[in-house]
Amino acid sequence: MYTFETSGVCAKKITFEIEDNKIKEVNFEKGCPGNLQGISKLVVGMEIEEVISRLKGITCGPKNTSCPDQLAIALSQFAENK
Repeated sequence: MYTFETSGVCAKKITFEIEDNKIKEVNFEKGCPGNLQGISKLVVGMEIEEVISRLKGITCGPKNTSCPDQLAIALSQFAENK
């Protein structure tokens, strides 16, 4: 399980598990529960790169980032360091 401390969003932390370059599990701590549970379930089974390309750059209201964008950042960092 990998942990990413978020920045600029309501969620405080994202934990995720990767297996064979695919997302096995994602959990957000805090944030909008329904939306984040939905995102977590939608991305399970997807390739890391696909999730990054779909979620990178999404903003939330006036913020420069969002919880989906933070997940993309977390996965990008994971991919760079594996």
